[in-house]
Amino acid sequence: MSRDLFARRTNGGREMKDPIVEEVRKYRMEHTRKFNFDLAAICADLKRIERESGHRVVRLAPRKLKPAASSKRCRVPRG
Repeated sequence: MSRDLFARRTNGGREMKDPIVEEVRKYRMEHTRKFNFDLAAICADLKRIERESGHRVVRLAPRKLKPAASSKRCRVPRG
């Protein structure tokens, strides 16, 4: 199993074992293998599961970001 699929450790290199996280990773990897690591197929299946779940899914309109006040005066140091 590739460890690149998971977040890096932030606890000084010690391995943390959380049974809930391990179970989620196990099922995520099984689901990924089922679709031969094809991201488009994985996403399509997750969308199918979402539709068939019967749960209401809320999608909010994206908010526009306001430029930071200092962005107009931001200068890159030269040299």
